[in-house]
Amino acid sequence: MRQKLNITEGIFPMPVLMVATYNDDGSVNVMNAAWGTMQERNTVALNLTETHKTVQNIKKRGAFTVSIADAAHVKEADYFGMESGNKVTDKLAKAGLTASKAETVDAPIINEFPLCLECEFIEYQQNEYGCGVIGKVVNVTADERVICDGKVDMSLVDAIAFDPYTHGYYRVSERVGEAFKDGLALK
Repeated sequence: MRQKLNITEGIFPMPVLMVATYNDDGSVNVMNAAWGTMQERNTVALNLTETHKTVQNIKKRGAFTVSIADAAHVKEADYFGMESGNKVTDKLAKAGLTASKAETVDAPIINEFPLCLECEFIEYQQNEYGCGVIGKVVNVTADERVICDGKVDMSLVDAIAFDPYTHGYYRVSERVGEAFKDGLALK
């Protein structure tokens, strides 16, 4: 028997994405965004309101990065979602993390997060169904520690996911199957 639940952001897992930009003074701004996804192979969509300092920075600079949060930095990732860049000018320093300039866009890469997408800002959309930043992924980098045989090993990334039902974070690290292969047994 199924039990009825309250309507919430009920898709699980939700990614824990670290969206980074530069502030007007060149300092790094970073926020935690669970409402984001790949819209196409090279297009990212982030459901963010215009009141976020991050969105204001993206519009000014025309660029941002999206890093995948990992279990080793869950405390910092959570902090980036709790504190507003409109109130705290250097959240990155307060969290004790560091950044480097991205290779292809005018945005920072948070060094401690293992996987990063460099994005050019395409447009900001707002309509009756939501709002958000759309960006074109122009470069992807990974820390060498998560590379195995020339490819990203997601078990080494040790990504975390957000649970909207209980507000918990979970590790996403164990491979349980082979896409486009396991289902062939049922054909």
